[in-house]
Amino acid sequence: MTSNEDTKGLTSNTIKIIAIIAMTIDHSATILFPRFSLDIPVVLMHIIGRLTAPIMMFLIVEGYYHTRNIKKYIFRLFILAIISHFAYAFAFDKDFKTVFDQTSVIWAYMLGLIALVIRESDTLKMWQKNIILFPVILAAFPADWSSPAVFAVLYMGLNHGNFKKQMISLVICIAVYSAVYAIFLNVVYGIMQMLIVLAIPILYRYNGQRGKWKGMKWLFYVYYPLHLIILGLIRVFILHKGIN
Repeated sequence: MTSNEDTKGLTSNTIKIIAIIAMTIDHSATILFPRFSLDIPVVLMHIIGRLTAPIMMFLIVEGYYHTRNIKKYIFRLFILAIISHFAYAFAFDKDFKTVFDQTSVIWAYMLGLIALVIRESDTLKMWQKNIILFPVILAAFPADWSSPAVFAVLYMGLNHGNFKKQMISLVICIAVYSAVYAIFLNVVYGIMQMLIVLAIPILYRYNGQRGKWKGMKWLFYVYYPLHLIILGLIRVFILHKGIN
């Protein structure tokens, strides 16, 4: 449970629905409009999308502390990451030529979970953990949100139970991503990444409960690659264009 447990707050199911809606709006903007568009409606859609990553990173950590079988949890994310990789490429790569250059954020989430498992291990010494963690963190580099996403999951996990420290860890990790994004891709959109702070009030309302519907986790596993495939079909057969 989080330190701000409140049965009158938001369940993980509710928070996840918010993340799914925000993600859909964000990805739709990327497909429907040119990348880095400064049109106000498009920018607003991408700002809404900043809610998704911090929510999902936070819930990955919650999943770690509440799952009955961490190996099965990692395996599910691995399968989702593989399926989502090709759905992601289909949605955002007009020629499918860069299919092995970039992958979805699910890969980074999974690696963040693995990093947390390694760091929390009782059988490894710290120097062994650091050696193993290095390639795990590096492997997330081609994923959406890249290696900072692994650090965010890791440090939010290590600070589990202390919401303030979790959010400070999140902001610091994403600040690194934001700076790199601004320098190498686009200044405005780089700065925009810091609007992940908009998710903090939502996460603060998390009451530590899953919610009544047990099928929500499976909905996300299906919805994530499915919505990318649908957006890819829209891009190819309706818009007849790429985004690169």
